[in-house]
Amino acid sequence: MMIQGRTVLPEDIGLIRQWMEQNPSWNRTRLSRELCCHWDWRAMSGRYKDMACRSLLLKLEQRGLLSLPPRHSPPKNAFRHRVIPYIAHSTCPIDTPLKSLLPLTIEIVTASSQDLFSCLLARYHYLGYRGSVGQNIKYLVRTFSGAPVACLLFGSAAWKMAPRDRFIGLNTSSRERYLPYLSNNMRFLILPWVRVPSLASFILSRIAKRISSDWTTKYGHPLYLLETFVDRTRFLGTCYKAANWIYVGQTQGRTRNDSHMTIRVSLKDVYLYPLTSRYQELLSP
Repeated sequence: MMIQGRTVLPEDIGLIRQWMEQNPSWNRTRLSRELCCHWDWRAMSGRYKDMACRSLLLKLEQRGLLSLPPRHSPPKNAFRHRVIPYIAHSTCPIDTPLKSLLPLTIEIVTASSQDLFSCLLARYHYLGYRGSVGQNIKYLVRTFSGAPVACLLFGSAAWKMAPRDRFIGLNTSSRERYLPYLSNNMRFLILPWVRVPSLASFILSRIAKRISSDWTTKYGHPLYLLETFVDRTRFLGTCYKAANWIYVGQTQGRTRNDSHMTIRVSLKDVYLYPLTSRYQELLSP
């Protein structure tokens, strides 16, 4: 089986069962840590992939292959129950030519701007926002006067996406190795009171010139390609096309949690943006 990007063999499941029988005092956290150590399962930063391992164990239990130790306390899903606080911000209409807003400031979100970023995405993006996990970079775009005009969130690439994988040449054996060099534009919000022609494509172009360097500074490795999904029922993907992103196909109307092919969601157009002309060479098995 392929779970969380890792092949799980029958002997792996047998080992986990053996550990639980021989160590009845181990809780789920201890079990996850021991499995990470046994596999030497690490992120590119060198840290053990503990959260991915916990998710893997839960999925094995959901498939009836394991019976994990009982939880010591109810699950603390901070994102599900998190209330994003309101942060005061101007909503004065901005309806001017792009050149009158320049120079724009594109800043990486830090602790001092996190609450504003979260508030804007939670209130104005159609998907909402409760937080982010895994490797990610958040950008807040402001005018020269400091007024926010846009928010962008880039996170981990989708594990499996046929149009993208065909375009790059990824296969099952190479996907885990090369996916860390891809990032997904998970949120892109132009604030609703901002009506500036070409602003969205301008921001995308500016981000594309710096995100690999920003990612390297934060995580110690570059990015070679960006991806995004565009909901066809809501958007035409105009700004991505104008910023020279490449349309490579459509999703199949499933979610990452749809292991039984029963969940249907709207189709998404898939767009890619190579950050280097050598992307195929760098991402080839």
